[in-house]
Amino acid sequence: MAFKPLHDRVLVKRVESDEKTKGGLIIPDTAKEKPAEGEVVAAGEGARKDSGELIPMAVKKGDRILFGKWSGTEVTLDGQELLIMKESDILGIIA
Repeated sequence: MAFKPLHDRVLVKRVESDEKTKGGLIIPDTAKEKPAEGEVVAAGEGARKDSGELIPMAVKKGDRILFGKWSGTEVTLDGQELLIMKESDILGIIA
């Protein structure tokens, strides 16, 4: 299924965290936090000013991003768990 976010929305795939700590301890699934890092799968064309002028998106497909812990709405598309969030929920792009 093809999905294109509208306006200033972004479709994000979470990047899974490590299974072990730096010391080598294995972290059980019940103790893991959901990662706040992801990859942009798709992005809308941008928001519009009151005058109708388009404000382009700062992120694009393939960017690795950081976002707030409670950001976005979880959706399942083609059996894959993804997030839809506003561009303003994104904290930054990882270079």
